[in-house]
Amino acid sequence: MNNFYITTAIDYVNGSPHLGHAYEKVLTDVIARIRRMMGDKVHFLTGVDEHGQKVQQTARKRGIPPQQFCDEISAEFRALLPKLNVANDDFIRTTEERHKRVVRDILQQLFDKGEIYKAEYQGYYSTRQEQFLQEKDRNPDGTWPELFGEVTEITESNYFFKLRSYQAWLVQFLTENENFVFPKFRQKQVLEFLKEPLNDLCISRPRERLEWGIPLPFDEDFVTYVWFDALTNYYSAVVDQPGVWPADWHVIGKDILVPPHAVYWTIMLKAAGLPLPKGIIAHGWWSFKGAKMSKSTGNVIEPGAFVAEYGTDALRYFFLREMSVGQDSDFTDLQFQARYNADLANNLGNLLNRTLNMTNRFAGGVVPAAGAAGEPEAELRALWEQTRAEVLKLWDGFQFHIALERTMAFVTATNAYVEKRAPWKLGKSIEASDRALLETSLATMAESLRLAAALLGPFIPGTVDKIHGALGRTPATDWTKECQWGGCLQGAKVAPSLVLFPRIQADDKAAVKS
Repeated sequence: MNNFYITTAIDYVNGSPHLGHAYEKVLTDVIARIRRMMGDKVHFLTGVDEHGQKVQQTARKRGIPPQQFCDEISAEFRALLPKLNVANDDFIRTTEERHKRVVRDILQQLFDKGEIYKAEYQGYYSTRQEQFLQEKDRNPDGTWPELFGEVTEITESNYFFKLRSYQAWLVQFLTENENFVFPKFRQKQVLEFLKEPLNDLCISRPRERLEWGIPLPFDEDFVTYVWFDALTNYYSAVVDQPGVWPADWHVIGKDILVPPHAVYWTIMLKAAGLPLPKGIIAHGWWSFKGAKMSKSTGNVIEPGAFVAEYGTDALRYFFLREMSVGQDSDFTDLQFQARYNADLANNLGNLLNRTLNMTNRFAGGVVPAAGAAGEPEAELRALWEQTRAEVLKLWDGFQFHIALERTMAFVTATNAYVEKRAPWKLGKSIEASDRALLETSLATMAESLRLAAALLGPFIPGTVDKIHGALGRTPATDWTKECQWGGCLQGAKVAPSLVLFPRIQADDKAAVKS
């Protein structure tokens, strides 16, 4: 059994979870579920980043201790996970002792090796991003980009990590490992960034300015800068678990690829003598109706409320069917409704309803044995073999939107098969040959539905559990056997009926709201 370690970014607790947070968790959960099905021993980590100046300021404005504020917001992020049916193995908070201990250990090691030094800094500082800025960060007209918020000029002593001395190594590493960042065009962006000389990384803040952080082990008058603290979570969470590190994949948003994950994190690990992760997946952003999501404009979707109205699997399916991993995508009410009705209600749900209805009507609710297969059965079986092979390759390449399209095409073909065989007509015949063909068609419908469910399991696990229950069978623990066409449903007692996804009507007040 192979170990497989995957992480999300840890979310900053200065605000409540939004749609982007939900997408990243679901995407990572899908990958983790696929690896579990393949037989790997999976460790799936997510969590929250709780230190920094913004947390300190927000807590002060509310008149509460920073830890109390972190406890409240952290609970919101943790509570979202079961609502999304995310099966994470661990949830880390950067205020936990297990994390702070490892951060201080690594800092001390790097300081003892001469990788950290103290110097005076004079320049510009963004409180919003909690980072020092350079002239190259300005807009062409000399102003600062809006994402930096208020920028002030400061002079202060701090500790610096020798980032610059590893630049040539990192360029060589990325050149030799061209698949380190997915998608590939994001790796090219990293290399483009590295064409400019790196500055050494300031890894501290004076405690007189920032108290809410991990004190440096070699100088208690300073606390650790947020990135050096936060990035270490991936390692601190598993340092005591043999065989887990290095991570197979860090799943993050494209905005924190460069420089935090692709530059800071890789160089930090190299300097500390620790193995690098095997890869980074940088996903895109969701917009809403063509515009950036923003709470100030009301242009936002609250994921918890959304799943309460439409169901977890409807959102999970839309996430993975609509967005190509690495690209941006747009969330609209019309697109969600169209995808929900076409794929989930009218296609998958319809196949289940037909299977249950006709098995109960013509076979006493028991899946019959398949008799001799004709050309329609042979065509459907051949399509299954093709679909399974294509989907597995697409999964390996994180092309989940295409994999779902192929899977639903198989469901569509099964519904077309039902139309062709017309069991409702065969059931009226008194001919023995028609009865045999009826039983074959019913068995084929049930088997095709079961197989489609095997490919949909990582994406809509709650729905697939319902399908298994309705078909009267517990799936095999060996997933490769579960994907083999056969007669394992023969004799299974099916449910009388089941509505998986009630169709959304155009005039429903349940249309997606902004």
